[in-house]
Amino acid sequence: MAIRAKHQRLVLLVIALTVLIGAGLLAAWALRNQVSYFYVPSEIVAHPPSPDRGVRLGGMVEKGSLKTEPDGVTIDFTVQDGKARVPVTFRGIVPSLFVEGSGVVAEGKMSATGTFVADNLLAKHDENYVPREMQNMTKEQAKQVVAETK
Repeated sequence: MAIRAKHQRLVLLVIALTVLIGAGLLAAWALRNQVSYFYVPSEIVAHPPSPDRGVRLGGMVEKGSLKTEPDGVTIDFTVQDGKARVPVTFRGIVPSLFVEGSGVVAEGKMSATGTFVADNLLAKHDENYVPREMQNMTKEQAKQVVAETK
């Protein structure tokens, strides 16, 4: 007994949908540990993530909190959002835009002691930031340089 064309299309559609849903579930399962949640200090203090979960902590570097350890590579500082403060430690090369009073996004994990141990720092700049190479240019010269890079 042959399957009618209408039923054949329906069976193919069901198979295609099953394959698509299966691929989506497989991709979600594979990426489950790759997701990095973003917290601000008040959220991370109120609901700290488990020590094995990689997260991002964003806020302002508190003025007067930046300390360099004797090894010259490790720094300690505090990230705050006006409501809470989180101590952070980082070992590595610090971005050139990283200064006290500026924005930062630290990627890492919370330790059991309540200190955020950062693996990577992303320094943020304000809307008035101008690269060093363009500081002495007029607006017209800067526009020309930008247009040439497109």
